[in-house]
Amino acid sequence: TVITNMLSAIPYFGESLLKWIWGGFAVGNPTLQRFYVFHFILPFALAGMAGLHLILLHETGSNNPLGIKSGSEMVPFHPLYTSKDIVGVILFLGSLMAITCFFPTLLSDPANFLPANPLVPPTH
Repeated sequence: TVITNMLSAIPYFGESLLKWIWGGFAVGNPTLQRFYVFHFILPFALAGMAGLHLILLHETGSNNPLGIKSGSEMVPFHPLYTSKDIVGVILFLGSLMAITCFFPTLLSDPANFLPANPLVPPTH
């Protein structure tokens, strides 16, 4: 996979890092379990870091990332931008969930969506 190639390309300790993450080059049950765990946890970790970044960015401002006091009086925009971002995320996720629930083949190839038929075994 791409992750395996990227890790093995790191000089000196890439192979040991690869063995530590995947458990080796063999594709077996432990390797697949680690693969699925990383692919399940990684999006949540990235979303958490992005959320933390947005909160800290709104608290200090984009032109003052370290939060150094400039001495000038500033209007606090943190509640306005945070609530605006929350409303935007809710609207985006709501519309995406509505599309995927009511029209599941709208954003993909219709051949990839096969309705379940319990009387017919799947093709091999």
